[in-house]
Order: sequence, then structure tokens, then C-alpha cells
Amino acid sequence: MAMQLGALRTALLDAGASVEKADKPAEELAGYDSRLAGIDTRLAVLTWMAGTNLALTAGVLWRLLAP
Repeated sequence: MAMQLGALRTALLDAGASVEKADKPAEELAGYDSRLAGIDTRLAVLTWMAGTNLALTAGVLWRLLAP
């Protein structure tokens, strides 16, 4: 069985959907949740890298242009 969002599956079952019909949307939404978490992680790393690059560039420029 693929990863599912249990709360969504339970809500669909309580609303009267069959098990097969409740499993498919729960699995699909869990896949989107995983993809969004991966994007958040990559964005955090990219932000950290850009900040480090900016700080190092500012330090080099400071040393080059300081009297």
C-alpha cells in the first residue's frame, strides 16, 4: 500500500465513499504533500547558500576596498 493521508481517507470513508474510492485521493494527495516538502527543503538550502555567498562576497569586497 502506498503512503496515504489517514485523516483524508477516514473522512472520505465516513462520508460514504468505498474503500477503493477513498484510497486513491488519499494516496494522490500524500504524493503532493511529499513533493511540497521536498521543494521546501531545497528552497531552505538555496536560501542558506545565497546568504553565505553574499556574506563572503561582502567580506572580500570589504578587504579589497578598505583603505
